Order: sequence, then structure tokens, then C-alpha cells
Amino acid sequence: MRLTSKGRYAVRAMLDLTMHSNGNPVRLQEISTRQNISLHYLEQLFRKLRNGQAVKSVRGPGGGYVLARAMDQISIKDVLDCVGENINPAKDILGSEAESANTVEFHLSKGYFQNLGTIMREYLTTTSLGDLARKAKEVESEVAANAAQTTEATINNTLGGNTSTTESTSTEAPTSAIRSPLGEINQ
Repeated sequence: MRLTSKGRYAVRAMLDLTMHSNGNPVRLQEISTRQNISLHYLEQLFRKLRNGQAVKSVRGPGGGYVLARAMDQISIKDVLDCVGENINPAKDILGSEAESANTVEFHLSKGYFQNLGTIMREYLTTTSLGDLARKAKEVESEVAANAAQTTEATINNTLGGNTSTTESTSTEAPTSAIRSPLGEINQ
């Protein structure tokens, strides 16, 4: 079980398209520059994404690619399926090994990895490009806020001021460790 660069690059490129499109076509050269992914490789990926009906191409001046559906209707699993990514952790458990390994351990591990595959498919199906795009805006805001605090602290230290940054204390009630659709574990 391994997510290859093909799948990771496809998700990154689709997120870039989602974030920079605003309904207008985005050229692959722009995605290539922003994401540092080979243009030739992106052309191959987008051919597969177009065949999988995740994107549409727009020809002519100002052409490029747009999402074929709304960002909330394209799951991460859709993107991975389009580019032929197979992340099934139980895919190697079939065949001659299954016929010759009729032990309790074999059946326990087979069931475990089949369940893991089901959970992974469900997780990838329930996370859309829209979910990740909204999460990106939250992260972008947090990064900007942290940068502003760091800059303010640097200026205060440089000027010799004794102003200290306030320590944040959380007043939130503790919650159980639950995994959100975006992979974070809420504590």
C-alpha cells in the first residue's frame, strides 16, 4: 500500500486549479510554476483527469482547464481513481497465497487489511476538493496571523522593549480524540 507521486501530484494540481480558477480556465504552465511539477507530467495527469471527467479543457486564447463539476462534488477518491492510483492495502492478499495460507493468522490479517481498505476508501470519498480548499483558507489565515505576531515580537525585541507576547490559554472543554474528514485529530 503506497500512495505514489502520481496521486499526490494529481491532488495538489487539482487543489491548485480549485484555488486559482474562480470559474476561469487555468493554464497548466501556471500550475506547473506554482506547484513545481513538470509541465510534461501535468499534461499526462490532466489527460487522465479529463478522461475521468474531473476537469474540462477550454481551447483557444485564455484557455486552460476548469473543474468539470463543483468543487464539493469531486472527492479525493475521484481524483485518485482518475489517475489510476490504487491504494487498496489488501490487493496483494488474493491469489495463490490465499489458497495455500489457510491459517488463523492469515485470515485475521486479511480481514484487518480489508477493513483498513474500506476505511481508507470511505475517508477519501468523504473529503472533497471543496473541503480542502476551505481548509487551505483557514491555514492561510493562521499562517498570516502567526507571521504578524512573529514580526511584532521581533520589532519589540529589536527596539529593546520589554513588551512580552501574551500566552494563549485555551478555555475550550477537552473533547475525545476524533478524526475529522480532513485528517486532523481533535483533542
